[in-house]
Amino acid sequence: MNLSNARILVTGGSAGIGKATAKLLVEAGAKVVITGRNVEKLNRVAEEIGAIAVAFDVSDYASIPTKTAETVEALGGIDVLVNNAGIGDFPLMGDITIEHFERVFSTNVFGLTLLTQELVKHFKEQKNGHIINIASTAGVRGFARGTVYAASKFALRGMTECWRAELRPHNVRVILVNPSEVTTAFANEERIERPNEAYKLRPLEIAHTIKATLEMDDRGFIPEVTVWATNPNR
Repeated sequence: MNLSNARILVTGGSAGIGKATAKLLVEAGAKVVITGRNVEKLNRVAEEIGAIAVAFDVSDYASIPTKTAETVEALGGIDVLVNNAGIGDFPLMGDITIEHFERVFSTNVFGLTLLTQELVKHFKEQKNGHIINIASTAGVRGFARGTVYAASKFALRGMTECWRAELRPHNVRVILVNPSEVTTAFANEERIERPNEAYKLRPLEIAHTIKATLEMDDRGFIPEVTVWATNPNR
C-alpha cells in the first residue's frame, strides 16, 4: 500500500513499539491516531511525533464502540489497524490466579478482538484494509513464568489465522508480527523505558518491520513475520 495519506490506528502508541511505529508511519506521510491510558503522556507524544491522540483503554469493553467511532471520525476513515497495546503478568506455576488471566486477556485478547471487530465493519464496506497484530515469540514457544502471557499470545496467533481465513475474501490482509525481547517499558509498573542494549532489539526494528509489511503492493501480503535479535555473542 501507499502510506502517503493512509489512515492508521496504532493502539498503545505513547511508548515503545507503538510510538516508534507511529513515528515512522507519520514520517512516511500517513495520518495516524495513537491510543493510550495516560492522557497527559499520550497528548505529549502525539504532539512530538505529529500524530492524533485518542485516550483509549481497550480493556474497557463498554467504551470500544464509542472510541472506535471517535477514531474513525478523527482519521476520516480507516485503512490500517495496528493492534499493539499489550500487557503481561509472569507468575510461577503454583502462584497463578484467575485474576492474572483476566487482567492480561482483557487487553491482549478480549479488548483487542472487540476493537478489531468494530473496525472490520469499515474494512468490509470499503473492501480493503490491513490488520497487524503484534504478538510475540512467546506465541510460538513457551518459557518459564510464561503461562499467562504466552497463553494470550498463542491465542492471538490462532485468532490471526482465523481472521485471515475469514477476511481474505474481503481484500483485508491480516498480518502477525512476533518480536523477541525488545527494550521497552513492557511489564514495568512505573512505565519507565529500559535503555537500549547492543544485543537486544529496539522498538525501531519492529517499527521498520511493520512499515515494510504495509508497503508491499496490495496484491500480496506477509502472513507472519518473526523478528529475533542477531545476538552473535550470546
